[in-house]
Amino acid sequence: MIEVIDRPEDVGLCRDRLGRITDHLQRRYLGPGHLPGAQVVVARGGQVAWHDCLGQRDVEAAAPVTADTVYRIYSMTKPLTSVALLSLYEEGRFQLDDPVSRFLPSWADLRVWEDGDHLKYRTCFPEREMTVRDLLTHTSGLTYGFMARHPLDALYRHRGVERTEPGNTLEKMVETLSTLPLLFSPGTRWSYSVATDVCGRLCEVLTGQPFDDVLRQRVLDPLDMADTGFQVRPDQVGRLASNYAATPEGGLALVDAPATSTYLAAPTFLSGGGGLVSTARDYLRFATMLAAGGVLDGVRVLGRRTVDYLATNHLPTGGDLASMGQRVFSETTYEGIGFGLGVSVVIDPARTQVLCSPGEFGWGGAASTVFWVDPVEDLVVVALTQLMPSSTYPIRRELRTLVYQALVA
Repeated sequence: MIEVIDRPEDVGLCRDRLGRITDHLQRRYLGPGHLPGAQVVVARGGQVAWHDCLGQRDVEAAAPVTADTVYRIYSMTKPLTSVALLSLYEEGRFQLDDPVSRFLPSWADLRVWEDGDHLKYRTCFPEREMTVRDLLTHTSGLTYGFMARHPLDALYRHRGVERTEPGNTLEKMVETLSTLPLLFSPGTRWSYSVATDVCGRLCEVLTGQPFDDVLRQRVLDPLDMADTGFQVRPDQVGRLASNYAATPEGGLALVDAPATSTYLAAPTFLSGGGGLVSTARDYLRFATMLAAGGVLDGVRVLGRRTVDYLATNHLPTGGDLASMGQRVFSETTYEGIGFGLGVSVVIDPARTQVLCSPGEFGWGGAASTVFWVDPVEDLVVVALTQLMPSSTYPIRRELRTLVYQALVA
C-alpha cells in the first residue's frame, strides 16, 4: 500500500491546493465521461503528500479505482529497460559509444533511407555507425511503424517489425531490423522508435538471459515491484483496469477488458519499449529510487553518478527536441525538452510554457499515464489512467500546473 503523511504542509505542500487535482480531474474529465478513472500520487522528500483514487477501473463492471489497481503502462516501460541496461554498463559490459554491431553483428552494414516507397526504395551509407547511446536517446535512426508519416514506417508495418503475437521475439525483431534501412544517419536527428526494444535485446545478448529475467533480477525484485511484469497473473486479474479509446464524441470505447485481456497470456515478445503492467505503488518505488540517486530502502540499483548521467540532456550541442528535425509523435512536448538515457529532461522551463524545473525528468505511456522526478523540488509524481491515445487531452500539462501550484515552501 501507499502510506500518506498526515500533513502535506510538513513537506511544503498545501492540502487545499492539492485538492485542486481531484477537483479538476473530476470536473473536466471524469464527470463528463472523458476518463474512466485515475490515480495520482505526489511525493516530496521521499514522503507521499497526496494520493487519490478517482472513478472506475472498469466502467462496464462499475468497479472503482483502488490503490492496488493494475495498469498497462506502455512506454513507461522504457525507463525501466534503460535502467536495466545501464546497470550492465556499470559492470563494464559495454561503453555508450560502442557500435551496436559489436553486440548485434547483423547490424554492421545498416544503410539509410534515401527515397522511394515501402516496396521499392534507395539507400545510402550512414555518416557513422549507430552506438548504444543512440538507442538510449532515440537518435538511432529507427522509427515506429504506427506513426504512418514516412514510407519507412509503412515498410515497418509491411515487415511486421512491431508484431506482438505469440512466436515473435526480441531476437526476431532485431534480425528483421537488420534488413531494413534507417530513417536518418545516427546522431543527426531525434525520432521516437523501437530503439528501447533493441535495448531489451542488448540486455539479453549481454547476459545470456531472457529480458524478463534480466529486468526482474536487476530492477523489479530489488525494488520490491511485485505487481510489475509482462503478464497479468491470475491473482491480479480482479485488479486489472479496462483500457479505453477516446471516441470522436468524447466518450469511451472499450479496447481491452480484464477477463479477455491480451495480457493474461505470457508473451514471447518481451517489449522493453512498452510491454509492462504495473501499479501506482510499484512505479512510485521505481521513481523514488531515481529521485534518491539510485537507492531505495538501502538497496542500490544504480550508482548516483549514473542516475545523474541518465537525467542529463544527451542531444547534440545540448539542444532541445524542437531543434532535432521533424516533429512526430512522442510522449512529451518538444520546446525546452531534451533527452537523456531513456527519459525526457527539462532544459528550459520557459520554453516549455508549463510550470516545471530545470533538470526535471520522466516519461509517459500510450494510455495517458505519466511520471516525473524533479530534483530541484525533491518531487516525484505518478499519474495513472487508461485512455488511448495519450494525445487526446492535455492532462499531463495540466497536472504539472496543479502539482506545482500546491508548493508553498
